[in-house]
Amino acid sequence: MQRAILLIAVISSFITPFDGSAVNIALPTIGEEFSLDAVTLSWITTAYLLSIAILLVPFGKLADMKGRKRIFLVGITIFTAASFLVAFSADAGTLIGLRLLQGTGCAMIFGTSLAILSAAYPPKERGKALGITIAAVYVGLSAGPFLGGLMTETLGWRSIFLVNVPLGILCILFTVWKLPLEWKNDSGEHFDLAGSFLWAIALIFVMYGLSILPGLPGIGLIFSGIVALVAFGLLELRVPAPVLNMKLFLENRVFAFSNFAALINYSATYAVTFLLSLYLQIAKDFSAEYAGLILVAQPAMQALFSPMAGKLSDRLDPGTVASFGMAVTVVGLFFLTFLDSDSTLPFILGCLLFLGIGFGIFSSPNTNAIFGSVNRDTYGVASGMVGTMRLLGQMLSMGLAMTIFAIMIGNDLQIDENVPLFIESIHVAFLLFFLLCIFGLAFSLVRRKRPGFLQGNNR
Repeated sequence: MQRAILLIAVISSFITPFDGSAVNIALPTIGEEFSLDAVTLSWITTAYLLSIAILLVPFGKLADMKGRKRIFLVGITIFTAASFLVAFSADAGTLIGLRLLQGTGCAMIFGTSLAILSAAYPPKERGKALGITIAAVYVGLSAGPFLGGLMTETLGWRSIFLVNVPLGILCILFTVWKLPLEWKNDSGEHFDLAGSFLWAIALIFVMYGLSILPGLPGIGLIFSGIVALVAFGLLELRVPAPVLNMKLFLENRVFAFSNFAALINYSATYAVTFLLSLYLQIAKDFSAEYAGLILVAQPAMQALFSPMAGKLSDRLDPGTVASFGMAVTVVGLFFLTFLDSDSTLPFILGCLLFLGIGFGIFSSPNTNAIFGSVNRDTYGVASGMVGTMRLLGQMLSMGLAMTIFAIMIGNDLQIDENVPLFIESIHVAFLLFFLLCIFGLAFSLVRRKRPGFLQGNNR
């Protein structure tokens, strides 16, 4: 049964990031077909990310209460059906609506797949399984731009969504056929609707605010989102069955600091690929295809090192392994602060290799540390938090990068019209990311368990 669960987790972990990265490549073609402006076009991606971020934690909690297999099965079915329907979208409104539905299914998958995997494997084998699963995520991210571009050129953008259908059906069949067990907490508690609503409002304000920085509306939305998050935290401390048990953050040092480390690491690294993609095409005048080929070096290293690091975290303290990975990432970001228009290709590849190795060593042990710090009946919430930290970190990283561009280059000036200003802007961005990652390394190093904190593994 363990192998079947691992296969299901690998397939579902591949198709969701593959879909996201492949669709980004197809956006210009979609925009041309539907005659969309830039703002409307951006909602094809934003709607997907927003629905995932809003629903991850609530569905993780619901899975702990009602059954992780059940929620996963509904989620993969929704994702597969929405992928099929998206391919037949006749207008932008339908496409964006179906992307929201896709994101809903994806949230149900993310909120349960790692939880099911963690429950099926004993603590001494869990890191290896998580490493293989996270490697599948990086393979999806690596294959998405290349295969997405190839499929868009040869078969049309709709084929990107159709390729999810057979893989989704395979996942559904294996789940029904090979997973006779159900994992849930039969405590009879009621679902926290008020908390889920406040959580959704807070994330909508924060994530949308990040996307429109540095304008005053963006700052106002982020501030409102933070206020809503504070209100959410206070509510969750008072209700008997919270959607997110805040005691996990207040009393469980490993859980809290591991999640904060993940948030900061994604915030410091996600926009690097975006910035280097622009750099390679603008400052170095490389083609989009050649730039994409160079950038594959980072996720390829992540896919290679993640299973090894996960296996190592089964034998050593996962927090220590993850901290070493973040330290390697710090080194890669430090070198990137010296990037200029004359930087050589070997130097760029070396930086990408450092980042890929560092993040590959960090990710699966950090996830292992999170699941190892909580009880089995809260694995769904833990799975939801892992995905939420990733999405918030990605949005924060892009928000910081775009804010630096807006301040240093301006909203009206195209970045390819002033290469020196562009180079100066990415210097500032990489320096900020370097300092942010040092801060994250500090969180990672101080997460060690202390007496009195939840131990989790064998509860």
